[in-house]
Amino acid sequence: MLSYDLTEEQKILRNTVREFAENEIAPKARELDEKEQFSVELTRKMGELGLFGMFVSEEYGGSNMGYVAYIIATEEIARVDGSHAATVAAGNSLGIGPINYFGNEEQKREFLPRLCTGEALAGFGLTEPDAGSDAAGSKTTGVLQADGSWIVNGSKIFITNSANPLTAVTTVQAITGKKDGRKEHTCFLVRSGAPGLTAKEMHGKLMWRASNTAELYFDDVKVGPGDVLGKRGEGFHQMMKTLDGGRLSIAAMGLGGAQGAFEKALAYSKERKQFGKPICKNQAIAFKLADMATKIEAARNMLYKACWLREQNQPFQQLAAMSKLYCSEVFKFVATEAVQIHGGYGLMKEYDVERFFRDQKLLEIGEGTSEIQRLVISRYLGC
Repeated sequence: MLSYDLTEEQKILRNTVREFAENEIAPKARELDEKEQFSVELTRKMGELGLFGMFVSEEYGGSNMGYVAYIIATEEIARVDGSHAATVAAGNSLGIGPINYFGNEEQKREFLPRLCTGEALAGFGLTEPDAGSDAAGSKTTGVLQADGSWIVNGSKIFITNSANPLTAVTTVQAITGKKDGRKEHTCFLVRSGAPGLTAKEMHGKLMWRASNTAELYFDDVKVGPGDVLGKRGEGFHQMMKTLDGGRLSIAAMGLGGAQGAFEKALAYSKERKQFGKPICKNQAIAFKLADMATKIEAARNMLYKACWLREQNQPFQQLAAMSKLYCSEVFKFVATEAVQIHGGYGLMKEYDVERFFRDQKLLEIGEGTSEIQRLVISRYLGC
């Protein structure tokens, strides 16, 4: 029989993360958003809480709680603030993920213990100025040297967690030659501070303003032979596999954000009075709230099933793409309706729904646009 019960450990996790988000992140979220300031303090606290490395073996410093637990934690942070949820999601799926799944023993032991405690963060260097949805269109190159090292040249853009005081390493995809007439892609672990590497913070963002985003420039950056991730030529495969898991965390951000925006709208609709009664008593508002709650429930069930499939080592990729697509669009619907329910107040920064409304847009673009998700899903359907 199907079971929708969470384990006792998962219930405790949800309550613990929710309490942390409400008590530690919520009081600072608006100010950090306004200042576009990444918080080292809160990131370290999230590490101390165990929010990094939740799907990593205890042997390498993780908690091995699994993907359902990881998604619950991401959802609860996103319920309060998208920027800090982005730090957790990117820190795990995109930062820890490639090293955990494709790294050799030496690489795992060097990086994972620090990444799993939040002492350090890792970036995911895939997107380039001319290579977004066309991830294979990368122009960054890696040239093999006589001593077995590599020289990397090129640039990356919109890379989360790659230019802050905690950044230790970034997984970088580069073209390393041709094989069977096609570009060969290889991933390298490029350490922060490497000669020739420039990391430039990006500001002026619409959303996730307290999340660290950067442009990376590689000018004859030397990478040692021990810093090739996996085998030469496996880079594109590694990146796509990483994004399969990343879709789950982006979906969790959509789900959590939708839940947070819904709760703000529901509370406001019970307090705000017009024509002598709370506006939630008006059918137009009540039906909006009913639709919001229904879509959130459907989104949660789809996402949790995808995470369960992954934990059972069953094919989850199609449902992950569906979850990323649906949760992103549910968040858009809920955030828009939440602002509408707030009326003019919903347009003011002092009300959190304004931030939810802005943060939502990234989810339809980052880690594969909604259009790309539909392409992925249609291919699974045999189209």
